[in-house]
Amino acid sequence: MNKGEMTRQRIIEEAAPIFNQRGFVGCSMQDVMEATGLEKGGIYRHFESKEELAAEAFKFAIGEAFRVRRQGADAIENRLERIKYLVRRFVDVPSPVPGGCPMMNAAIDSDDGNPVLRGLAKEAIADWKKRLSVLVREGIERGEIREGTDPRRISNVVVAALEGALMISRLERNRTAVQDAAVVLEGILDGIAV
Repeated sequence: MNKGEMTRQRIIEEAAPIFNQRGFVGCSMQDVMEATGLEKGGIYRHFESKEELAAEAFKFAIGEAFRVRRQGADAIENRLERIKYLVRRFVDVPSPVPGGCPMMNAAIDSDDGNPVLRGLAKEAIADWKKRLSVLVREGIERGEIREGTDPRRISNVVVAALEGALMISRLERNRTAVQDAAVVLEGILDGIAV
């Protein structure tokens, strides 16, 4: 990685928490300049627009959240147990980027105003649901998950329950909703076990 690429990456990493906490509209380029110590021209040398920087910051933030919450999952052979582990990790391990879940933040922040961020949030949710669906299908094939289980439904319920509970927990400023979601999801997942 050359010096320009390193600077670009540093800007992304230092801007990610600001965008994640304040949203696209609430994050000014002045905020990014203060965080990075760079002048506006130094930032725009690496990014064509604030929108491009926000998109890259989101990709970084969601990648970090996914990386941290997935740690150790591949070591779990049983696909149903792996899904349960991923649910527990979502509940127990916060996003490493300050501001909470980047996917939820971007989805809410960009719903009406920023089609690029909305598209990226939509892709992130689709990717998460696809990964869960693959695990369900593999679990069925391996005889770990009951035949006839609908992978789409399971993935939709897991993602919706966790993201919705996270929103409630953030509003109530406690962990009760996400903990309750984990308990209910555990029951649902136990119900599809062979």
